[in-house]
Amino acid sequence: MSPTDSSPARLVTELDGVRGIVFDIDGVLCERDLPIGRAADTLSRIVAAGIPFRLLTNNTSKSRRLLAKNLRGAGFPVEAEQIFAPPHAAGEYLRGKKASAFLLVQDGSIEDFAGVDQQESEADYVVVGDLGDDWTFEMLNRAFRILHRGDAELIGLGRTRYWEAPTGLQLDAGPFVAALEYAAAIEALVFGKPEPAIFEAVIHDLGLPAGNIAMIGDDIQSDVVPAMGVGMRGVLVRTGKFRDADLDRGIEPDLVIDSVDDLITG
Repeated sequence: MSPTDSSPARLVTELDGVRGIVFDIDGVLCERDLPIGRAADTLSRIVAAGIPFRLLTNNTSKSRRLLAKNLRGAGFPVEAEQIFAPPHAAGEYLRGKKASAFLLVQDGSIEDFAGVDQQESEADYVVVGDLGDDWTFEMLNRAFRILHRGDAELIGLGRTRYWEAPTGLQLDAGPFVAALEYAAAIEALVFGKPEPAIFEAVIHDLGLPAGNIAMIGDDIQSDVVPAMGVGMRGVLVRTGKFRDADLDRGIEPDLVIDSVDDLITG
């Protein structure tokens, strides 16, 4: 099949009964903001076939508006409202509670917290995302001191342990959330994978039974296992952070494919 093939797309037979698809972004559709293989064409053909989709990502470095803009620039037919990401979910939660927050997030995601009172000394919440190379001990300790006060709560933008960066595997937000939980003897409220609530929110938005939705991810622990735990079909792709050892953990996805290109036939 060539990238310009306009023949009708059908999901592979292993996904019989699937009527909606949820994709992870990094490592599944894109790598370093570029499509993986024919992923953009594949998504366009899925849309043309009338199969609804959503994107579920733990990316905390960009707002969902910026994520959608970047994806459209790479050829993906995506609108911001189709993206479920932790910064937007956390921002909605904080605005609903009229709460203040000390934000440990990258500048690209700040707009998802519009309307939230940002402060440090009297913050109601500490919000921890992926700061990448910007993490410092001093920054982590400032967050700890706020939480140690005893009246502030911790929000984690996902529990993902690591991701595939341009230079190789890199720590994600999860280890820093865990460090603050341990140090402050507090349990974080987590927005993002692998928490069941974010999967259930996507299921609700698609308006389909969980068993008729497939989750496509490159992380067997953060994508496939929690999706199957709420009744979705779990599909693991051999791209992004996938390693052969992932299949030796006693976890059996519903389907393992080389890339998202293998989702469709025809």
